[in-house]
Amino acid sequence: MSEFVEKAIRNTFPDAVRETAEIDGVLNVKLDPLLLVAVCRFLRSEPELAFDYLADITAIDWRDRIEVVYRMTNLATNAKVVLRVDLDRNKPEVDSVVPVWRGAEWQEREVYDLMGVVFRGHPDLRRILLPDDWEGHPLRKDYVIPD
Repeated sequence: MSEFVEKAIRNTFPDAVRETAEIDGVLNVKLDPLLLVAVCRFLRSEPELAFDYLADITAIDWRDRIEVVYRMTNLATNAKVVLRVDLDRNKPEVDSVVPVWRGAEWQEREVYDLMGVVFRGHPDLRRILLPDDWEGHPLRKDYVIPD
């Protein structure tokens, strides 16, 4: 299934894929962030793929960039795929996938709250775990714990 998914993405979005790898038997696709939502829509709506469940969204601070990671599953076949996008560390922004998977709403809010990633077009992007007056994003490596 991994080869089929990779080929489908590459054929439909020839400029989207930056690199691929198989990690623990799951296809990981690094994408151009500008094409993320289009690829997600395709993966969900294409009948042969039907990735109907967004398992989670997380982010990694690599010091030189912020990487956002999306794990999806086709519930009927249990096929899995991971999409990754690298964002500018100083201005980490990417389009929201809430229009594709409604369940992304709170997951994007958590990544925003803890890592500072702005999800453009999100319907309610505000803190979800920390108080509204909290300064900074505590899972970033440059975060300084207040006294």
